Amino acid sequence: MEMPYCIPILTEQDIVTARQMGRKLAKDLGYGMIFQSRIATAISELARNIFLYADSGSVKINIIEKEGKVGLAVVAEDQGQGIRDIKKAMEDGYSTSGGLGAGLPGVKRLMDQFTIESQAGKGTRVEIVKWRD
Repeated sequence: MEMPYCIPILTEQDIVTARQMGRKLAKDLGYGMIFQSRIATAISELARNIFLYADSGSVKINIIEKEGKVGLAVVAEDQGQGIRDIKKAMEDGYSTSGGLGAGLPGVKRLMDQFTIESQAGKGTRVEIVKWRD
């Protein structure tokens, strides 16, 4: 397993950097164009959430291997206010920013694995994985 790539999320440019890094790693691992786009979109959404809702955070992207399968794991962590109601945040169409609300439920649909932990006043951690076929 390689060392994770860690992109601090402080500016809008950092969102682009994280997205591009995810796409590049997916391409290097042999994911097709559609899966490269899905991974980049999921990373972009998570990084944007950090930028919009938390003071600071990071996106870590790592190549993983399990039972002979290769995948990309992404951990998006912040030290923001946390998500008050995760169940509500996971509903399609729910948005606190006035956006389309594709956010977290969309990320979950794009990836093979999705876990979220959030604590009021402490921040949020989302971990996603996309396995290569």
